[in-house]
Amino acid sequence: MKIGLIGFGKAGKAVANVILQHQDFTLEWVLKSNDKLDHLSAKDILGLSAPDPALIFSQQSNDIATLLTDHPVDLIIDFSTEESIHHYGKIATRKKVKIISAISHYGEDETKLLEELAANNVVFWSPNITLGVNYLLFAASLLKNIAPAVDIEVIEEHFKAKSGVSGTAVKIAEVLDIETESINSVRAGGIVGKHEVIFGFPYQTVRLVHESISREAFGSGALFVAENLKDKKNGLYNFEDILRPYFFSQSQNSLS
Repeated sequence: MKIGLIGFGKAGKAVANVILQHQDFTLEWVLKSNDKLDHLSAKDILGLSAPDPALIFSQQSNDIATLLTDHPVDLIIDFSTEESIHHYGKIATRKKVKIISAISHYGEDETKLLEELAANNVVFWSPNITLGVNYLLFAASLLKNIAPAVDIEVIEEHFKAKSGVSGTAVKIAEVLDIETESINSVRAGGIVGKHEVIFGFPYQTVRLVHESISREAFGSGALFVAENLKDKKNGLYNFEDILRPYFFSQSQNSLS
Protein backbone atom coordinates (compact mmCIF):
# COMPACT_ATOMS: atom_id res chain seq x y z
CA MET A 1 0.00 0.00 0.00
CA LYS A 2 1.48 3.32 -1.08
CA ILE A 3 1.35 6.17 1.44
CA GLY A 4 1.73 9.92 1.21
CA LEU A 5 2.52 11.60 4.53
CA ILE A 6 1.58 15.22 5.24
CA GLY A 7 3.54 16.80 8.09
CA PHE A 8 7.17 16.22 9.05
CA GLY A 9 7.43 17.62 12.56
CA LYS A 10 8.28 15.44 15.56
CA ALA A 11 5.19 13.26 15.13
CA GLY A 12 5.52 13.15 11.33
CA LYS A 13 9.15 12.02 11.52
CA ALA A 14 8.20 9.28 14.00
CA VAL A 15 5.41 8.09 11.71
CA ALA A 16 7.73 8.11 8.69
CA ASN A 17 10.21 6.04 10.70
CA VAL A 18 7.57 3.35 11.32
CA ILE A 19 6.30 3.29 7.72
CA LEU A 20 9.82 2.96 6.31
CA GLN A 21 10.42 -0.14 8.43
CA HIS A 22 7.15 -1.87 7.52
CA GLN A 23 7.31 -4.29 4.60
CA ASP A 24 3.61 -4.01 3.66
CA PHE A 25 3.64 -0.24 3.20
CA THR A 26 5.66 2.13 1.01
CA LEU A 27 6.29 5.76 1.88
CA GLU A 28 6.09 7.45 -1.51
CA TRP A 29 6.45 11.04 -0.38
CA VAL A 30 6.31 13.49 2.50
CA LEU A 31 4.66 16.91 2.11
CA LYS A 32 5.79 19.60 4.54
CA SER A 33 5.01 23.29 4.97
CA ASN A 34 8.40 24.81 4.02
CA ASP A 35 10.98 24.00 1.35
CA LYS A 36 14.05 23.56 3.58
CA LEU A 37 14.30 19.83 2.77
CA ASP A 38 12.64 19.94 -0.65
CA HIS A 39 13.49 16.91 -2.85
CA LEU A 40 15.62 15.25 -0.20
CA SER A 41 14.55 11.85 1.10
CA ALA A 42 13.02 11.14 4.49
CA LYS A 43 15.24 8.04 4.55
CA ASP A 44 18.37 10.19 4.55
CA ILE A 45 17.00 12.57 7.17
CA LEU A 46 16.11 9.66 9.45
CA GLY A 47 19.22 7.62 8.65
CA LEU A 48 17.31 4.58 7.41
CA SER A 49 17.94 2.15 4.56
CA ALA A 50 14.71 1.30 2.76
CA PRO A 51 13.50 0.81 -0.84
CA ASP A 52 10.78 3.47 -0.42
CA PRO A 53 11.21 6.71 -2.43
CA ALA A 54 10.15 8.84 0.58
CA LEU A 55 10.85 12.08 -1.29
CA ILE A 56 10.19 15.31 0.59
CA PHE A 57 8.14 18.01 -1.13
CA SER A 58 7.00 21.41 0.11
CA GLN A 59 3.52 22.90 -0.05
CA GLN A 60 5.13 26.18 -1.10
CA SER A 61 6.44 24.89 -4.42
CA ASN A 62 4.34 21.80 -5.19
CA ASP A 63 0.72 21.51 -6.28
CA ILE A 64 -1.11 18.65 -4.54
CA ALA A 65 -2.96 17.63 -7.73
CA THR A 66 0.31 17.38 -9.64
CA LEU A 67 1.95 15.52 -6.77
CA LEU A 68 -0.84 12.92 -6.68
CA THR A 69 -0.61 12.51 -10.45
CA ASP A 70 3.17 12.20 -10.63
CA HIS A 71 3.50 10.19 -7.40
CA PRO A 72 0.18 8.32 -6.90
CA VAL A 73 -0.65 6.86 -3.50
CA ASP A 74 -3.42 4.71 -2.02
CA LEU A 75 -3.87 6.83 1.07
CA ILE A 76 -2.78 10.03 2.76
CA ILE A 77 -1.82 10.16 6.44
CA ASP A 78 -2.09 13.70 7.83
CA PHE A 79 -0.05 14.84 10.83
CA SER A 80 0.10 18.53 9.92
CA THR A 81 -2.41 21.29 10.77
CA GLU A 82 -6.18 21.56 10.84
CA GLU A 83 -6.16 23.86 7.78
CA SER A 84 -4.36 21.28 5.65
CA ILE A 85 -7.49 19.27 4.85
CA HIS A 86 -8.75 22.24 2.80
CA HIS A 87 -5.68 22.00 0.55
CA TYR A 88 -5.75 18.29 -0.25
CA GLY A 89 -9.12 16.87 0.81
CA LYS A 90 -11.23 17.43 -2.33
CA ILE A 91 -8.39 16.59 -4.71
CA ALA A 92 -7.59 13.36 -2.85
CA THR A 93 -11.27 12.41 -2.89
CA ARG A 94 -11.55 12.99 -6.64
CA LYS A 95 -8.58 10.66 -7.11
CA LYS A 96 -10.04 8.07 -4.68
CA VAL A 97 -7.12 8.41 -2.28
CA LYS A 98 -8.18 7.37 1.24
CA ILE A 99 -7.58 9.87 4.04
CA ILE A 100 -6.33 9.17 7.56
CA SER A 101 -6.27 12.31 9.70
CA ALA A 102 -4.56 12.43 13.08
CA ILE A 103 -5.16 16.14 13.68
CA SER A 104 -5.79 16.90 17.37
CA HIS A 105 -8.37 19.65 16.82
CA TYR A 106 -10.74 20.46 13.97
CA GLY A 107 -13.06 23.43 13.81
CA GLU A 108 -16.65 23.32 12.63
CA ASP A 109 -15.67 24.06 9.01
CA GLU A 110 -13.17 21.21 8.96
CA THR A 111 -15.49 18.63 10.51
CA LYS A 112 -18.17 19.61 7.99
CA LEU A 113 -15.66 19.18 5.16
CA LEU A 114 -14.69 15.71 6.44
CA GLU A 115 -18.36 14.70 6.33
CA GLU A 116 -18.69 16.03 2.78
CA LEU A 117 -15.58 14.17 1.63
CA ALA A 118 -16.78 10.95 3.27
CA ALA A 119 -19.80 10.85 0.95
CA ASN A 120 -17.40 9.87 -1.86
CA ASN A 121 -14.32 8.63 -0.06
CA VAL A 122 -13.03 6.57 2.85
CA VAL A 123 -12.11 9.12 5.53
CA PHE A 124 -10.80 8.41 9.03
CA TRP A 125 -10.23 10.92 11.80
CA SER A 126 -8.99 10.44 15.34
CA PRO A 127 -7.54 13.19 17.58
CA ASN A 128 -5.19 10.54 18.97
CA ILE A 129 -4.29 7.66 16.70
CA THR A 130 -2.42 5.49 19.21
CA LEU A 131 -3.97 2.09 19.83
CA GLY A 132 -3.50 2.30 23.59
CA VAL A 133 -5.46 5.54 24.03
CA ASN A 134 -8.33 4.15 22.02
CA TYR A 135 -8.36 0.95 24.06
CA LEU A 136 -8.60 3.23 27.11
CA LEU A 137 -11.52 5.11 25.56
CA PHE A 138 -13.36 1.92 24.79
CA ALA A 139 -12.78 0.44 28.26
CA ALA A 140 -13.72 3.71 29.98
CA SER A 141 -17.03 3.94 28.11
CA LEU A 142 -17.88 0.36 29.03
CA LEU A 143 -17.15 1.03 32.71
CA LYS A 144 -19.24 4.22 32.62
CA ASN A 145 -22.17 2.20 31.24
CA ILE A 146 -21.87 -0.30 34.07
CA ALA A 147 -21.63 2.39 36.77
CA PRO A 148 -23.34 5.56 35.44
CA ALA A 149 -23.33 7.35 38.83
CA VAL A 150 -19.59 6.97 39.47
CA ASP A 151 -17.41 10.09 40.01
CA ILE A 152 -15.01 10.64 37.09
CA GLU A 153 -11.86 12.76 36.82
CA VAL A 154 -9.67 13.13 33.72
CA ILE A 155 -6.01 14.12 33.93
CA GLU A 156 -3.81 14.84 30.91
CA GLU A 157 -0.05 15.43 31.06
CA HIS A 158 2.10 16.70 28.17
CA PHE A 159 5.41 18.39 27.38
CA LYS A 160 5.98 21.93 28.58
CA ALA A 161 5.39 23.66 25.23
CA LYS A 162 2.04 22.06 24.42
CA SER A 163 -0.72 24.67 24.44
CA GLY A 164 -4.38 24.11 25.21
CA VAL A 165 -6.12 21.01 26.49
CA SER A 166 -5.23 17.92 24.50
CA GLY A 167 -7.74 16.80 21.88
CA THR A 168 -7.56 13.30 23.34
CA ALA A 169 -8.62 14.52 26.78
CA VAL A 170 -11.51 16.43 25.22
CA LYS A 171 -12.55 13.26 23.38
CA ILE A 172 -12.40 11.27 26.63
CA ALA A 173 -14.59 13.88 28.33
CA GLU A 174 -17.10 13.77 25.48
CA VAL A 175 -17.29 9.97 25.53
CA LEU A 176 -17.82 9.96 29.30
CA ASP A 177 -20.25 12.91 29.20
CA ILE A 178 -18.32 15.16 31.57
CA GLU A 179 -17.52 18.87 31.28
CA THR A 180 -14.31 19.61 29.39
CA GLU A 181 -13.66 22.49 31.80
CA SER A 182 -13.08 19.93 34.55
CA ILE A 183 -10.14 18.29 32.76
CA ASN A 184 -6.95 18.55 34.83
CA SER A 185 -3.91 19.53 32.72
CA VAL A 186 -0.23 19.17 33.63
CA ARG A 187 2.65 20.61 31.58
CA ALA A 188 6.15 19.57 32.57
CA GLY A 189 9.49 18.72 30.99
CA GLY A 190 9.51 16.36 28.03
CA ILE A 191 6.44 14.26 28.77
CA VAL A 192 5.27 12.81 25.44
CA GLY A 193 1.68 12.31 26.55
CA LYS A 194 -0.19 10.71 29.44
CA HIS A 195 -3.94 10.38 30.00
CA GLU A 196 -5.59 9.05 33.15
CA VAL A 197 -9.25 8.44 33.92
CA ILE A 198 -10.13 8.03 37.61
CA PHE A 199 -13.42 6.36 38.55
CA GLY A 200 -14.36 7.13 42.14
CA PHE A 201 -16.55 4.48 43.71
CA PRO A 202 -17.51 4.48 47.43
CA TYR A 203 -14.41 3.33 49.36
CA GLN A 204 -12.45 2.47 46.19
CA THR A 205 -11.13 3.81 42.89
CA VAL A 206 -10.41 2.41 39.45
CA ARG A 207 -7.73 4.09 37.34
CA LEU A 208 -7.22 3.67 33.60
CA VAL A 209 -3.88 5.07 32.44
CA HIS A 210 -2.25 5.39 29.05
CA GLU A 211 1.23 6.80 28.57
CA SER A 212 3.00 7.30 25.25
CA ILE A 213 6.61 6.21 25.58
CA SER A 214 7.57 7.20 22.05
CA ARG A 215 5.91 9.09 19.19
CA GLU A 216 6.40 5.97 17.07
CA ALA A 217 3.15 4.82 18.71
CA PHE A 218 1.41 7.25 16.35
CA GLY A 219 2.92 5.42 13.38
CA SER A 220 1.93 1.93 14.47
CA GLY A 221 -1.58 3.20 15.19
CA ALA A 222 -1.86 4.85 11.77
CA LEU A 223 -0.77 1.67 9.99
CA PHE A 224 -3.22 -0.41 12.06
CA VAL A 225 -5.97 1.91 10.81
CA ALA A 226 -4.68 1.71 7.23
CA GLU A 227 -4.83 -2.08 7.29
CA ASN A 228 -8.41 -1.97 8.54
CA LEU A 229 -9.59 0.57 5.96
CA LYS A 230 -8.65 -1.53 2.92
CA ASP A 231 -12.12 -2.96 2.36
CA LYS A 232 -14.23 -0.20 3.90
CA LYS A 233 -16.98 1.51 1.91
CA ASN A 234 -17.13 5.30 1.65
CA GLY A 235 -17.81 6.95 5.00
CA LEU A 236 -16.36 8.85 7.93
CA TYR A 237 -14.75 6.45 10.38
CA ASN A 238 -13.25 6.74 13.86
CA PHE A 239 -11.33 4.34 16.07
CA GLU A 240 -14.49 2.92 17.63
CA ASP A 241 -15.56 1.77 14.16
CA ILE A 242 -12.21 0.03 13.74
CA LEU A 243 -12.02 -1.56 17.20
CA ARG A 244 -15.65 -2.59 17.74
CA PRO A 245 -15.47 -5.72 15.53
CA TYR A 246 -12.39 -6.91 17.43
CA PHE A 247 -14.00 -6.45 20.84
CA PHE A 248 -17.32 -8.02 20.01
CA SER A 249 -16.04 -10.87 17.84
CA GLN A 250 -13.84 -11.91 20.75
CA SER A 251 -16.67 -11.68 23.25
CA GLN A 252 -18.94 -13.71 21.00
CA ASN A 253 -16.28 -16.36 20.52
CA SER A 254 -15.78 -16.65 24.29
CA LEU A 255 -19.52 -17.15 24.80
CA SER A 256 -19.89 -19.81 22.11
